[in-house]
Amino acid sequence: MKKLISFLSLIFFSFFFFLWQGIFLPKEVSAPEKIFEVKKGQGLFEIGENLEKEGLIKNRIFFDFYVVLIGKEKNLQAGKYFLSSSMNIPQITKKIISGDIAKIKVTIPEGFTVKEIEEKLGIKLPGENLEGYLFPDTYYFPIDASGEEVVKIMRENFEKKISPYKEEIEKSEKTIHEIIIMASLIEKEVKTKEEKEIVSGILWKRLKAGIPLQVDATITYVTGKKTTKISLEDLQIDSPYNTYKYKGLPPGPICNPGLESILAALYPKESDYWYYLSTPDGKTLFFKTLEEHNLAKAKYLK
Repeated sequence: MKKLISFLSLIFFSFFFFLWQGIFLPKEVSAPEKIFEVKKGQGLFEIGENLEKEGLIKNRIFFDFYVVLIGKEKNLQAGKYFLSSSMNIPQITKKIISGDIAKIKVTIPEGFTVKEIEEKLGIKLPGENLEGYLFPDTYYFPIDASGEEVVKIMRENFEKKISPYKEEIEKSEKTIHEIIIMASLIEKEVKTKEEKEIVSGILWKRLKAGIPLQVDATITYVTGKKTTKISLEDLQIDSPYNTYKYKGLPPGPICNPGLESILAALYPKESDYWYYLSTPDGKTLFFKTLEEHNLAKAKYLK
């Protein structure tokens, strides 16, 4: 009788160890991640079979048993996942149950235009009036995200970032669109927080006085040129974005500004300056008179 009990115990522990190592020990110690897709409509057994075929688990029986054991066979979500054979079955299962789909990390710099965002992502972004409203940030997009999904994610982020300041914008007696247009000009013109606030004050003051804004960045937005040098020919371009030719704000933003530029547009700094100039070495100089400005242009922009 004792021998039988010992024999049965041995079988039990052998079976238990067999299940334990199959479930909790990964197939490999170290292995790279790869994309594994769970398609809509696929059930537990088909997913387990595909995991085995892809070499991600030792045997589908372990996966099937574990998922049924924890009662999550109806919670497996479709999508593309980063999985590795160095992951054990609980880790793989957790990803698929939680819908932790494969994502790519993308950083959209402040001041990027819609066209530049499209070039970086390699996809077309559908929709109208996107310029200025695709918030620059670090994103984790689904690896197969469509243009529509990217726009939705970036627009939602814009709304989240701007939401705390909507009441202040209303008090400023300016529309959100006007603030974003101004922020886009500031974003392209200067770099530091202090410079942005001073330039904001200058541009709002010029706007109120009916003086053309004369922002070089609006010209390069029209021409698409990467250079900061503006030719006399460029200044004659007949476009509502030509702030040398037409007074007032351009009809829309010229890039997607960051929060610092948006806040500078909302909270301009008052000063005696009416003009500013960016030198070739990146410095921004401020002037009270046109004469001072022209002398600086002759000196720095030969």
